[in-house]
Amino acid sequence: MLIKVYGSAIHGVAAQTITIEVNVDTGGVGYHLVGLPDNAIKESSYRISAALKNTGFKIPGKKITINMAPADLRKEGAAYDLSIAIGILAASDQIMAENIHEYIIMGELSLDGTLQPIKGVLPIAIQAREEGFKGIILPKQNTREAAIVNSLDVYAAENIKDVIDFFNEDKPLPKIEVDTRKEFQEKINDFPFDFSEVKGQETAKRAMEVAAAGGHNIILIGPPGSGKTMLAKRVPSILPPLTLKEALETTKIHSVAGKMGTETSLMTVRPFRSPHHTISDVALVGGGSYPQPGEISLAHNGVLFLDEMPEFKRTVLEVMRQPLEDREVTISRARFTVNYPASFMLVASMNPSPSGFFPDDPNNTSSTYEMQRYMNKLSGPLLDRIDIHIEVQKVEFEQLAERRKGEKSEDIRKRVLIAREIQRERYKDLKISYNAQIGPKELEKFCRLDETSFSLIKMAMEKLNLSARAYDRILKVARTIADLEESESILSHHVSEAIQYRSLDREFWNA
Repeated sequence: MLIKVYGSAIHGVAAQTITIEVNVDTGGVGYHLVGLPDNAIKESSYRISAALKNTGFKIPGKKITINMAPADLRKEGAAYDLSIAIGILAASDQIMAENIHEYIIMGELSLDGTLQPIKGVLPIAIQAREEGFKGIILPKQNTREAAIVNSLDVYAAENIKDVIDFFNEDKPLPKIEVDTRKEFQEKINDFPFDFSEVKGQETAKRAMEVAAAGGHNIILIGPPGSGKTMLAKRVPSILPPLTLKEALETTKIHSVAGKMGTETSLMTVRPFRSPHHTISDVALVGGGSYPQPGEISLAHNGVLFLDEMPEFKRTVLEVMRQPLEDREVTISRARFTVNYPASFMLVASMNPSPSGFFPDDPNNTSSTYEMQRYMNKLSGPLLDRIDIHIEVQKVEFEQLAERRKGEKSEDIRKRVLIAREIQRERYKDLKISYNAQIGPKELEKFCRLDETSFSLIKMAMEKLNLSARAYDRILKVARTIADLEESESILSHHVSEAIQYRSLDREFWNA
């Protein structure tokens, strides 16, 4: 008897429906699994056999042929255990199979028949709804994530016996429902850190506000203990809240990577990723034998923080150059190509020298050669892609001992939201949302300078020997500063402040 059961495969951050054809033939004995399965799927026969035996069923002693179509697409992981097991039971008349074609069935089996959670549930549920399936049957741990997709019945199963009883109409499976909008609104402002906890550093806070308002990349340069990491961790608290569309995009990536908790249905705050400096280039940008999203994609719609940036391997940093410009990363293999979104805000930090102090600090013991060698760890093209370079000075004792709280993130965020709304309205007819995304055409149209501002930036370009890309960055940052002041025109003091945010372009670092 031939039965078709439906599962799903993940390709990038999207899903593709897989038809699992199970044929049980009385003429012979054997178990044949075809359709480009990986080793985890090939081993499923042992898990399925033990799980069925421990729940009162068995794999029939007949010729079983299982095809996973489309046959030219490689299938990975143990998530097809439940689909194959239910297909075998249905094809051998051990369970009823009248409406089995109406559901996507996915889950990894333990030897006792219990179901283990799987990855990529959200894109699978979205694809199931788009293709008109009535429902989706999943391990209980995954159901809240899938339930944010409306117009799709999501059923929670703890073990294979629950699924068997469901199809035999002996016992219904619990249907999981989540009020997506309510849950989204409840947790949208849930931040563990606040800028009011940061003592002093008003200049750095201002730079952070400008960076958040325009979505600009920023690097903090300062001695150890000056508060660079503390400032970086508070950036998400002043960024605009995620829209529901952005939340779904971000959740899909984390779902594919298996980073969603069992109690989490939807990511409601912007991600903050802080990889260790020993990370490999594949782990940062994504890839591998079976491609997975890297840290830059996990930071999509959020913040990627690289602490002590010069400590990262140069090859790791250089692979970020293309994603910083294109806001997506492409993983190419001989048989396929995968695109992962990577629209993140880069926040980096570094010491001013190997000794940890600024060149003019009496405590600095680094020679000019050591300073230059340290700075050369960061290439010019990479630094050009970072809009704001800000020096973070050591906090004085008087500032640390001051009891008065600093400005709250909530208040800074209000100004950021006003600036972002101005930008959203300005670019409503374009495929961009904020100033950091604008290209050469938009730059010419929206970042025009008056005569005074033009003279100022010309002088800066000549004295600091800035690149054309640095010129573009200054204009973008000046546009953001003007937006924070709700000024339609870019004025000279906006340009002047933007130029001040190019610290690493100065000769000071070679002193």
